[in-house]
Amino acid sequence: MVESASLDQTAGQQVLSAVAAQVDIPRGSRDWADFERRFDRHFPDLARLFHSLYGSRPDFQDQLASLVLETARSWKERPTDLKILDAEREGSGDWFQSNRMLGGVCYVDRYAADLDGVRARIPYFKELGLTYLHLMPLFLAPEPLSDGGYAVSSYREVNPKLGTMEQLRELAAELRANGISLVVDFIFNHTSNDHEWARKAGAGDPRYSDYYWIFPDRTMPDAFELSVREIFPEDHPGSFVPLPDGRWVWATFHTFQWDLNYSNPEVFRAMAGEMLFLANQGVEILRMDAVAFIWKQLGTTCENLPEAHTLLQAFNAVCRLAAPSLLFKSEAIVHPDEVALYIDPAECQLSYNPLQMALIWEALATRDVSLLSQALQRRHNIPAGTSWVNYVRSHDDIGWTFADEDAAEFGINGFDHRRFLNSFYVNRFPGSFARGVPFQDNPRTGDCRISGTTASLCGLEDGSAEAIRRILLAHSVAFSTGGIPLLYLGDEVGQLNDYDYALEEGHDADSRWVHRPQFPAERYANRTDPATPEGAIFAGLRRMTAVRAATPELAGTRLVPFTTNNPGVLGYQRPGEGSLVLALANFGDGPAVISADTLSGFEAVARDLFSDDDVRIDEGIVLRPQDYVWLRVVPSG
Repeated sequence: MVESASLDQTAGQQVLSAVAAQVDIPRGSRDWADFERRFDRHFPDLARLFHSLYGSRPDFQDQLASLVLETARSWKERPTDLKILDAEREGSGDWFQSNRMLGGVCYVDRYAADLDGVRARIPYFKELGLTYLHLMPLFLAPEPLSDGGYAVSSYREVNPKLGTMEQLRELAAELRANGISLVVDFIFNHTSNDHEWARKAGAGDPRYSDYYWIFPDRTMPDAFELSVREIFPEDHPGSFVPLPDGRWVWATFHTFQWDLNYSNPEVFRAMAGEMLFLANQGVEILRMDAVAFIWKQLGTTCENLPEAHTLLQAFNAVCRLAAPSLLFKSEAIVHPDEVALYIDPAECQLSYNPLQMALIWEALATRDVSLLSQALQRRHNIPAGTSWVNYVRSHDDIGWTFADEDAAEFGINGFDHRRFLNSFYVNRFPGSFARGVPFQDNPRTGDCRISGTTASLCGLEDGSAEAIRRILLAHSVAFSTGGIPLLYLGDEVGQLNDYDYALEEGHDADSRWVHRPQFPAERYANRTDPATPEGAIFAGLRRMTAVRAATPELAGTRLVPFTTNNPGVLGYQRPGEGSLVLALANFGDGPAVISADTLSGFEAVARDLFSDDDVRIDEGIVLRPQDYVWLRVVPSG
């Protein structure tokens, strides 16, 4: 068996032989050949990573062997069409970096009532151009203590209000047949306290008590809380909550969400099994929730620890054996430097881009692109084989995640600037166009985060042309900087805030429901009428999608900075094979001049990709307020 982290070929073959004896995959079959090939390639990494996490345990060898056995069983059960997809994706690992990628995200119940309703909307998704559909948490979760689905009580059952696992599997297959990859959340830092494991732990079962961080008294919780911050102090103080029998359990977020104990390899194996089960239902991308919190160590903040990265890499190695086309998407709303650490082909191949999102809104408020331009220059380029997921807004609130040290370079005090942005976006600042709603507002400190739909935050409630231009301007950045653009479905027709959100049971204490409205049927009905705001926004985004799909330079994520010498105009270059696209975006309220000197590094004539006309740039160009252009340019000389 396995003797150490550095495995020789003989040790690996011993594990493989043991697996072959216990899993009914005929030796000599294509299935076995594929598994054996991937085992030879990825097992050394899995063994090294697993040893790094659990090598000090006396049962390490048995745990590793059992894990590999479970991957083989999952591979045996994997449907044939998904094995075909695996083979295709292994041969084209950059498929998700295509300039034809476009994502959409929605809550099943609010957008389409149930899974069959989502299935009925596939023709519309194709009309929009989607290639990626993220369905917000849809697994079994107890009401009302579900945290919007993020308190999972079973990863193998769909919320019965939405449908069944069979319907999810059928939906995934039909989406795949229409060129759309299914994305779901994998909430793996914690489970609901109603999960079978948690119920057994709460009843005192020693095996399942070790699935969570449960202590007999306050001694260890007090020691941990010396260095661990409170995440939701309004829900409960500290990081632990009491159990009826006097024990204490770790609950980083809500009292009913118990953190899993990944120092126990049995937990790793159990969650790997849940992950592979979802992959075999046809899920192609897992949004890895709360990745920063998954490893705990006394005397640390228990956030962004090195072992969190090791865990993600080990989960990846598991998937390479049994579901090689499955990808991970990081959800890490942390310091920008920490976000980047999760992005790696061996860790999370995809990552949300929260810094770019926040700074798009910052630039709209200030009419100054300095911080956004700085972020693109310093923090945009990521490793080969990975991609950003770029968005203007998500299901969540907007927090101002820029680094204070970055802001200080422009003489900006981070604390004061966040207070200004909060004031601006909840319409407490004179002249603000925004109609946001505060989330977790603290009037004493001025601290809060922002809720609101894209349209309401851009001022569309007055139906103005400026608001429409702001909406399209913001999306032009998400569509062209590099990565998968992601639309919160309904935003493409300018859906507004739902100010009646508090009337729905369980929503009154969470203002984020203001930007999670029910399907805006009337607005969708207007999407083909360009004289309406809905039609103007829809047409603008469809044109953006078509131009992006026809522009190979916009594939991938590589970006080269471009200084516009105008504080209101964002500029960047997207290099291709022998060609170059220059993107310019005017965040100002007036016309903006980009001088001839600024553009002197390019030939006199450029191609405007939106108008498909040649334009002269040798005498400078003028951008109208909230306007943007994508120019194919030729470097001079």
